[in-house]
Amino acid sequence: MKVSQCLWFEKGMDEALRLYTSLIPGSSLDWGSALPAESPSGPPDSVKIAGFTLGDQRYMAFQAAGRPGAFNHCVSIMIECETQAEIDKLWEALGEGGQYEQCGWLRDRWGLAWQINAKRLGELQKGPDRAAAKRVTEAMLKMVKIDIAALEAAARG
Repeated sequence: MKVSQCLWFEKGMDEALRLYTSLIPGSSLDWGSALPAESPSGPPDSVKIAGFTLGDQRYMAFQAAGRPGAFNHCVSIMIECETQAEIDKLWEALGEGGQYEQCGWLRDRWGLAWQINAKRLGELQKGPDRAAAKRVTEAMLKMVKIDIAALEAAARG
């Protein structure tokens, strides 16, 4: 049994998947095609499907008009970054044409929600010094883009 997430794009799926897989190491476009003319899903060439991998996660995507609803925060893709440079790169590339939000969240230009997070945030929040963890969390809640140096400064008090 295999499990993968499926993303429904109303338009721009090919561009989105090329961007996503170019940004995240270990990613690939695995397969893709337009459904044949006899597809019951719509007129010829109106439906596309693709399989892709982001890091260590499998996804399927399809593009078709009439999407039942927009992407929302109930499902997001979270990326845990090792460095501030990784955060900055993903933040700019995925956020271009989209919308930046609080606490490391953004919506890309296709409306998909992303959490661009720091591995260090989790380490600081899970540490034995609960007062430091609280300061880190309070600092993070005031951020838009995650700032590792500011989180470490908050931990130190």
